Amino acid sequence: MSQSSWQPWQDKDESSGNGVPNTGQRRGDPHLQPWQGAPAPQSPQLHGTPSMLASHADRERAVDVLRAGFGEGRLEKAEFDRRVGRAYAARTVGELALLVADLPQGPVPQSATVMGVPRTFLPVPPARTNGKAVGAAVCGLLCLPAFGLTGIPAVILGHTARAEIERTGERGDGLALTGLVLGWLSIAGWAILLTLVIAVGLASGT
Repeated sequence: MSQSSWQPWQDKDESSGNGVPNTGQRRGDPHLQPWQGAPAPQSPQLHGTPSMLASHADRERAVDVLRAGFGEGRLEKAEFDRRVGRAYAARTVGELALLVADLPQGPVPQSATVMGVPRTFLPVPPARTNGKAVGAAVCGLLCLPAFGLTGIPAVILGHTARAEIERTGERGDGLALTGLVLGWLSIAGWAILLTLVIAVGLASGT
């Protein structure tokens, strides 16, 4: 059978009057297709010469390519069914190669575009706690066992920590406020105590 005659995957009514299939001409394709007089291509998945008898594995490989082409929308249902039937009835590797000559040899790999997550949707990293705020809270809590001696450091660290927190957005404002309150209470306690001592001294002196 010559290359210009009817091919195994075509119905007889798909050939023109001169025996050359006109499938590509009906679709308006000006390029010469593999089944329109061109030599049968050697498919990389169908090993052997075109005249070699096809094995069951060769037929299954050709059907897999057809299924992939149908799944990707390259073949209509009627054409897919017709080609599958011809593939299972094919006798040679060349006939199978003609069936899949106009299809990619397997599913076309889809390019996976990796898109970065917009910063708006990224999780916000937790802000760290201001160290001076922690120090202010510790000094404030130590005012009672230390008899108020840590009150002044608590107040100084508390005011400094709140200023830094307002500027940097760090956490720990509650700790700084705790240190401030306890520190000022300690200072107030010492002030009251000294006032009483002075008053008692003055009273006893007179």
